[in-house]
Amino acid sequence: MTKLNDYEISFPYLGIEDLPVKSEAFSIFGISVAWYGIIITCGMIIAILFGLSQMKRFGLDPDRAFDVIIGGIVGGIVGARAYYVAMNWDYYAGDIKLIFNTRNGGLAIYGGIIGAMLVGAVMCRIRKVKLLPLLDVASMGFLIGQGIGRWGNFFNHEAFGTNTSLPWGMTSGKIQQWITENCDTSVVSPDLPVHPCFLYESVWCLLGFVVLFIISKHRKFDGQLLLTYILWYGAERAVVEGLRTDSLMLGNIRISQLLAIVSSLAAFILLIVFSSRVKRMGEDYVLYRDSEESKKLLADAEEKANKDKKKK
Repeated sequence: MTKLNDYEISFPYLGIEDLPVKSEAFSIFGISVAWYGIIITCGMIIAILFGLSQMKRFGLDPDRAFDVIIGGIVGGIVGARAYYVAMNWDYYAGDIKLIFNTRNGGLAIYGGIIGAMLVGAVMCRIRKVKLLPLLDVASMGFLIGQGIGRWGNFFNHEAFGTNTSLPWGMTSGKIQQWITENCDTSVVSPDLPVHPCFLYESVWCLLGFVVLFIISKHRKFDGQLLLTYILWYGAERAVVEGLRTDSLMLGNIRISQLLAIVSSLAAFILLIVFSSRVKRMGEDYVLYRDSEESKKLLADAEEKANKDKKKK
């Protein structure tokens, strides 16, 4: 395979050659705006809009939940960056300013999930929003955001794996350069196509959203969708992370792969435990949406909304 220009992507087995894919979408007053940020932002907006449309179905007041969502997004962005920087501290320690430059990537999904959940939990206490039902809704939103956001990696020419002969194997000038500079070229060749790991995760997450949405219509207990999300995403990440050449490492351990295996196993066990407990409780268990607290909260919110309309 010939050396490609930096921003030329090819899918050799599909006969797609020299496809120009630049990281920069456009510039405003000399400031570069990257596709990475645009795509992640679009994913978040769609996830928020979907989440807000589901709040009442889960017994939550959308106005209060919106404040929690905004806090969770801030926590997610900070957490994603902090996780990535912490795992690459030797690189960032030399120039602290680089920590704040995310236009070329550098957000770790697991750090984002952890940050979003931690800040979201705090905001739930402040705004008096029930945590588990909100996390159930958020889990579907996570999958939308991740499924769309992963395409930011495509425009950054990153999140790829080892060599493959599968029809959708891809390469680019930037990928070839990264492999040459960072990999053992006797193991991973820069002259051969690689696994588009971002694509695998995008498809898996969007499929997971469909699965969780179907389950949400037959939910047995609060927190069920959260645990299913952790299991679903963890199962995929445990496999796909093993293909990647740019994993965050701690010694010889792929951090995200280890975290995926542990979290998915824990989620699987907890799903069995809580399902069994709820089944034993029978009619004594009540979903939050069916509780008197939730019904009163939604009634009060509706009454307030009607009064506001009359004032206008």
